[in-house]
Amino acid sequence: MFIDYIIDEESVKQILLTLEVDDFSKRSPNEHEGFEHEQLYVFGKDVNLLERFGDAIKTVSLYIKFNFVEERYVIVISIHEQRYPMKYYFR
Repeated sequence: MFIDYIIDEESVKQILLTLEVDDFSKRSPNEHEGFEHEQLYVFGKDVNLLERFGDAIKTVSLYIKFNFVEERYVIVISIHEQRYPMKYYFR
C-alpha cells in the first residue's frame, strides 16, 4: 500500500480513528503458533488515497486486522489493499 499510494503514519492514524462498527467484518483465532489463545479482529474501510505514480485520487478498499492483547493493548497486525471482497457483520 505504501508503495502504490502516498500515505504516512498520520494518515494511517486518521483512517484507524474513523473506523466504525459497520466496518467490522469478522473475528477469528490467531493461527500463529503460541498465539492460538488470541483473537484477531478484521475491518474493511474505503478511503481516498493519492496514487504515488500519477496525480489521481483513487478510492481504495482497505483490509485492517487488529489484535487485542491482554485487554489493554491494540496492535495493528495488517493494513493493506483488500485482495478479495469482504463481508461485513453489521451491514
